[in-house]
Amino acid sequence: MTTIGFIGLGVMGAPMCRNIAMKHAGNVIAFDLSADARAALADTRAHAAGSVAEVWEEADAVFLSLPGGKQVEAVCLGSDGVFARARKPGVVVDLSTTSVATAREVGEKLATVGVLFADAPVARTREAAQKGELSIMVGATGDVFARVEPMLRYMGTDVTHCGPVGSGQFVKLVNNALLDVNIIAIAEAMVLAERAGFDPAVMIEAVSKGSGDSYGLRNHAVKSMLPREFPENSFPPEYKIKDLSYLLELADEKDAPARAFDLARRYFQETIDAGYSGRYFTAVIEAVAKGKRS
Repeated sequence: MTTIGFIGLGVMGAPMCRNIAMKHAGNVIAFDLSADARAALADTRAHAAGSVAEVWEEADAVFLSLPGGKQVEAVCLGSDGVFARARKPGVVVDLSTTSVATAREVGEKLATVGVLFADAPVARTREAAQKGELSIMVGATGDVFARVEPMLRYMGTDVTHCGPVGSGQFVKLVNNALLDVNIIAIAEAMVLAERAGFDPAVMIEAVSKGSGDSYGLRNHAVKSMLPREFPENSFPPEYKIKDLSYLLELADEKDAPARAFDLARRYFQETIDAGYSGRYFTAVIEAVAKGKRS
């Protein structure tokens, strides 16, 4: 049986690892810098590793769920990474969201020591992660995808092979950016409704039955933006800026227009400046509410 390693037990990583530990018949070994995060898996069969090195040395397949590209590079290629280990895993699967360039670079460098790689960023909410109902977009060769798909299905109901390494990240970044632009438009419509004396709740209900309907309208607008509830320890505007920056870097490299994505990034920076750092990204409506027609 494959021994699965998991590094990064954060907001999304913890429930993903829990699903693996509950469903995988083989061994599971997990690590996070937080002792509390490691302890939270005590009621599963997952073994808490004492270090990243321990995961690399014991696991046959290692999954990563880290904040971004810099952390992925450090964990994979740094002083405690794969190159420093005598024994190496057969495959590394990165569930984090990074740039396309980072995915390709990490994949190429791991290949030089015989380690296979797939970028497999995830979409949907923390609740979906808890239920094992994520959408996972995979960049890998066909052979690697066939190898990791059964393990990815411990965490997701929709697992899509998007193409070679890097394509998973590209599709995920586009997915996020399309939602971001939609949320910005919804926020502007809600603020306009309020200032014009119309009920935004009625507007949302009516529009959700027409061609303006969207996932963001039925979920984020109803559950967070209408009641103005923006919890911490969710997906903050800082993460939105990071992901949009990855996509905008690619647009710059390819000389492709991306004005809508750039507007979204600027709005999320205004959200941070308005005092909503660390809060759920839908707090962008507060930044919109403070703005003027210009």
